Amino acid sequence: MKTKSTLMMATVLTLSAGAVCNAYAQSSVSIYGIVDVAVVYSSNQGGKSNTYERSGNLAGSRLGFKGTEDLGGGVNALFVLENGFNVDDGSMGAANTLFNRQSYVGLSSSNYGSLTAGRQYTPYYLFVGPVGPTSALTGATGAHPGDIDGLDTTIRINNSLTYTSPVMSGAQVSAQYGFGEVAGSTSTANAFSAALKYDVNDFRFALAYLKLKNGANVAAGWSPTAAGSFPTSVINKGYLSAESVQYIAGGARYKLGALELGLNGSNVKYAPKLGSLFANTAIFNTGGVLATYQVTPAVFVSGGYSYTREKAANGISDTAKYQQLALEQTYSLSKRTSLYLLEAYQYAKGKTLGAAGIGNQVNAVAAVGDSQNGSPSNARNQAVVMAGIRHSF
Repeated sequence: MKTKSTLMMATVLTLSAGAVCNAYAQSSVSIYGIVDVAVVYSSNQGGKSNTYERSGNLAGSRLGFKGTEDLGGGVNALFVLENGFNVDDGSMGAANTLFNRQSYVGLSSSNYGSLTAGRQYTPYYLFVGPVGPTSALTGATGAHPGDIDGLDTTIRINNSLTYTSPVMSGAQVSAQYGFGEVAGSTSTANAFSAALKYDVNDFRFALAYLKLKNGANVAAGWSPTAAGSFPTSVINKGYLSAESVQYIAGGARYKLGALELGLNGSNVKYAPKLGSLFANTAIFNTGGVLATYQVTPAVFVSGGYSYTREKAANGISDTAKYQQLALEQTYSLSKRTSLYLLEAYQYAKGKTLGAAGIGNQVNAVAAVGDSQNGSPSNARNQAVVMAGIRHSF
């Protein structure tokens, strides 16, 4: 039986909760997330096949908090805090970084757009990503080899300010600056991105630019304190001592009922300076095609092909070339839970630079999507198959 004091405490808590709800009636905070895990087979990881469990394949596993507050006059305050984690072992997605995926706060206006500050995705990714390969094929197996052009979720900018305009007749623009925060040299280790997109009826188009700058000591590789970093793999290992990396990418999609067709392309330049381990600008060009089909409300299938080629430079004439085919089949058990199969095959040929740079020419080897960046093949080809489950909340 409840005591008088217990009943009084319950009454106080109830009244307090009601007061808080009234005081913040124009505010909202929500918790959201994705839990995604699969059993993976890779035909060649360093010379051996492997079967293992991997987190975040169809979508990265995450836990997030987001909120808005109505300030009046069409203006809102907003924030996002998002942590990535690994379902298979419970570890954080990035050591020593709690909200490694996103952490930002800002203001938004229906008339003037939004301005946000913190650790954020780039306009480059946010605009081109939805019409690029990873939104249709996933990054794990569908990102262009090694995610060479950063069209998966791997590039985020620290210490950044981002402005995004309202949508005007289907068009929208965005720009971002990441402070390098190096005393006496504001251009060192900074980042800049700009993008535009145009959506009208069944047609979507986006074009974007991104430039990341390294720290002062380029010979040591890419600085961990730079405003932005990028995915590394056997595809670009010879160019991590670059002074800067520049990305230009574009994509388009057209929807025909349940069928959607897409084209995408990118140009990536690794620029050296005194102290870099390579002498000439390294350029990677990629072109891709894709198709998606909503078979039934519950069944989704997609497929895509990409071709990546390194331009001749740094003493290499027979340059690296990568061809990749990726497929996806998803069955939705509900609005929040899906079963999926992912398959991909990549073939590489030619040569590129190894980690030692000039004079260290190595055979190009396969690394499917960006799931195999840390476990590439030791040969020209690699096949990967994933069977998994994704639950969102």
